[in-house]
Amino acid sequence: MKTYNSEQKAKLNQMINEGMQVMREVEDLNAGLNDSIKAVAESMDLKPSILKKAIRIAHKAKLGEVNQDHEETVHILETVGKTL
Repeated sequence: MKTYNSEQKAKLNQMINEGMQVMREVEDLNAGLNDSIKAVAESMDLKPSILKKAIRIAHKAKLGEVNQDHEETVHILETVGKTL
C-alpha cells in the first residue's frame, strides 16, 4: 500500500473537502432545477420528464443524433405495424 508524505496528505485532504463541497452544491442546484422544471411543466401542462429531456438534449447539443435515433425507432415500429 502506498504511503503518503505530509504534503500529499494535505493535498488529498484539500481535494476531498473541495470535492465534497462541490458535490453538495451540485446536489442543491439539481434540486432547485428539478423544482423549477416541475413548476414550469405543470404550468404548461407538460410532463416534467419531457422538459428535463429537452434541457439535457439542448445542453449536450445532440438534437440531430436524437432525431436520427427517433426516426430509426419510428421506422422499426412502422415496419412491424406497431404504430397508432
